[in-house]
Amino acid sequence: MESFPLSRASSRNMERDWENVSIASSITSNEYTGPKLFKEPSSKSNKPIIINAIAHCCLAGKVNEVQKSVVLEELEKCESNHLIILFRDGGCQFRAIYSYSPDTEEIIKFSGTGPRTINRKMIDKLYKYSSDRKQFTVIPAKTVSVSVDALTIHNHLWQVKRPGSARRK
Repeated sequence: MESFPLSRASSRNMERDWENVSIASSITSNEYTGPKLFKEPSSKSNKPIIINAIAHCCLAGKVNEVQKSVVLEELEKCESNHLIILFRDGGCQFRAIYSYSPDTEEIIKFSGTGPRTINRKMIDKLYKYSSDRKQFTVIPAKTVSVSVDALTIHNHLWQVKRPGSARRK
C-alpha cells in the first residue's frame, strides 16, 4: 500500500472542503435522512393476541373451560380493534375484557366483571402479553396505548359498598 504525504496546507484545505460540503448539503436539503426514531403505532388489531392470552394463559385448563368458551365466543362478535384485559390484581386473575379507542382514549367494558368504563386515574398497572412465553409482564408506563394488552385498577375500586350493611354492636 502506498501512502502519499500531504502537506499541512493541503490537509487544511481538504478539511475546509468537507465542512463546506457538509454545510451546503444541510442547507439545501430540508428533510431529515437519518434513521427514523419515532415509529407511529400501527392500527392493527390486538384481538388475536388477546384471544391467545385468554386461551393459553388467563383461562387455561379444564377448570376454566366453560368460562373460556363463553369469553372466546363473545370475542368473535366484538368489532373493536384494540382490546384490554382487566385483571383483579398483580396475580393476573381474569375479570373482564374492555375495548380501547386510541382516538378518544376511552376504555369501555365489553364483557365480564368490572367498572363500565376505566379512566386514567383508576389504572394501577399496565401489562403486555408475550405469546412465546405465554405470560404477562408489567410495562413501566403511566398511560394506556395500543401496545397495552391488560391492566389492573386500584384495589379500593374493587371494594363493594353495600348500603345498610354496617355492623351493629
